[in-house]
Amino acid sequence: MNPFEKEVQSKRNDALDAGVGFIASFGFFAILFIIATVVKQIGA
Repeated sequence: MNPFEKEVQSKRNDALDAGVGFIASFGFFAILFIIATVVKQIGA
């Protein structure tokens, strides 16, 4: 048996962690897009 299966460090659902990571990265790029759009509008 795999020794790592005996001592599980985190019993959280992986789907929740994946969702949080997706939302965080999406939010980061959305903020960059909004800032770039605002700068473009100010410069125009």
